[in-house]
Amino acid sequence: MGVNLDGVLLAVDAGNSKTDVAVLAPDGTVLGTARGGGFQPPVVGVAEAVDGLAEIVGRAWEAAGGAGLPPAFAHVTACLANADLPVEEAALAKELLGRGWSRSVRVHNDTFAILRAGLDEPRGVAVVCGAGVNCVGMTPDGRTARFPAIGRISGDWGGGGGLSEEALWFAARAEDGRGEPTELARALPAHFGLGTMYALIEALHLDRIPHARRHELAPVLFRVAAEGDPVALSLVHRMADEVVALSTVALRRLGLLDEEAPVVLGGSVLAARHPQLEDRIRELLAERAPKAAVRFVTAPPVLGAGLLALDEYGAGPEAAERLRARYAAR
Repeated sequence: MGVNLDGVLLAVDAGNSKTDVAVLAPDGTVLGTARGGGFQPPVVGVAEAVDGLAEIVGRAWEAAGGAGLPPAFAHVTACLANADLPVEEAALAKELLGRGWSRSVRVHNDTFAILRAGLDEPRGVAVVCGAGVNCVGMTPDGRTARFPAIGRISGDWGGGGGLSEEALWFAARAEDGRGEPTELARALPAHFGLGTMYALIEALHLDRIPHARRHELAPVLFRVAAEGDPVALSLVHRMADEVVALSTVALRRLGLLDEEAPVVLGGSVLAARHPQLEDRIRELLAERAPKAAVRFVTAPPVLGAGLLALDEYGAGPEAAERLRARYAAR
């Protein structure tokens, strides 16, 4: 095909639900891409999860004009879901090195892809609020700030899943009299075509409504909050406080709290731009980190993985600009 495939880079963004792979030239040109399913080593094991990743990498290599198995890439950057702790990143990096894709491999938690996608340079903090919540930060000298982000045992609260569980708790207590009244007691069961919280509790407990569908209740919570319900609004404000707490701690760890620095917000809950949540985040950040500049990331996370690959390879700013322009044009 006349494409020079010498010294190419591999960028991977593998989330829980989908994986995007890009083969890049060192000048930032995208040579080939592929998409596949989610990356869940806690469910299937590390080796099997990487097997699935290898199939997607192979398709991206073919899309770039390559034939057969991919050769050794000049560098591999993999931003992977469920790489929440440095020890998990190290185990995944070892597995990737064992595949022979490259002697230069860097594994990050997938939140770093969202962070880098929203930054002009690798300097700032990102909070991702989707099914769960996570926060990372980085500076050009390689320093990072991060949290374990593995649930309540590591102090985490919120995200779509957490908000849905809290909404159910308050709604149940409102209906049976243990808690204060809230429209959530009517709106949550109504979402599933049910008349009472008791009926919803029964349906959830007996798996007539699959557990995975509980995340559908987060938008209901935001709608009820927008209508002025005090209980629902208190949960939205608590989510805002958590986002700001994560942001300010990460900024402080990196020495950026008193400097102008971006705070990138991403994930389905934050990307929805609910006014009650966004306005509260901006209000609290103005108090606690007045020099922080809020940004919402809309670019695909694989762009961030590609930019990190270029950073780690030592490519210049022109390569980063070329790659960003490629994804901006989509």
